[in-house]
Amino acid sequence: MNATAGPASGYADRPAHFVQFEPSPKRIRVMFGGETIVDTTNGLILYERGHVPVYYLPRKDVAMELLTATDHSTHCPFKGDANYYNVSASGKTSENAAWSYEKPFDECGGIKDYLAFYWDKIDQWFEEDEEVFVHARSPKVRLDILDSSRRVQVQLGGTPVADTTRARILFETGLPTRYYIPRNDVIGELLPSQSQSDCPYKGMASYHHVQVGAKTFEDIVWFYSDPVHESARIKDYLCFYNEKVDTVLIDGVAEEKPKTKWS
Repeated sequence: MNATAGPASGYADRPAHFVQFEPSPKRIRVMFGGETIVDTTNGLILYERGHVPVYYLPRKDVAMELLTATDHSTHCPFKGDANYYNVSASGKTSENAAWSYEKPFDECGGIKDYLAFYWDKIDQWFEEDEEVFVHARSPKVRLDILDSSRRVQVQLGGTPVADTTRARILFETGLPTRYYIPRNDVIGELLPSQSQSDCPYKGMASYHHVQVGAKTFEDIVWFYSDPVHESARIKDYLCFYNEKVDTVLIDGVAEEKPKTKWS
């Protein structure tokens, strides 16, 4: 099930926009205010270019008595006009937290009678009995974490800050290769940071600044102190932004810097 459009902004060399959706075999539960808003095994997962995956959940499995239609609406050139709902339970309300395409374009007709929810406007999401954070986990994303004896060296501010032959290399669909390094093999001066970020596939990341001489490179290395089960092998290993360091050398050969949103 999919819909595609021509190249964005008229540039023929840009990939076409796409909207694709498929049934999800997972049990999906949505919780708000201590109430179960959705409990379904008949959800859809929708993929759209430039967006994270989104669950669309059948109206028949939504506690519609806890939703109130609002006058808010938005238009999507690929799906149609979206109508919005407040979600209320146990005396709390999340405004315009859910939406639906009640008259979607023909290409997306399969999402009629389904609702979607803003992830951060709902208290908790569960896939089966495991809580999920940030956004729906895509079955199209794979992570491989492999031990490697290749020599990985990181240089920052003209100074070596890591040198190891014990890296765990993480290969993740759609992202640059990441080199997770044992703490004992990081020789740069690490400073504490209060920054954190979340990943649905790895968990909550914490950060360090790195001091090199008189210069501080902020939030340039991260680690997972309590990763999700699938990523347990990178627990407490340190990973530098390939994009931001001077050089990453693999067996003495400098890697090309990846171009990402963090560059």
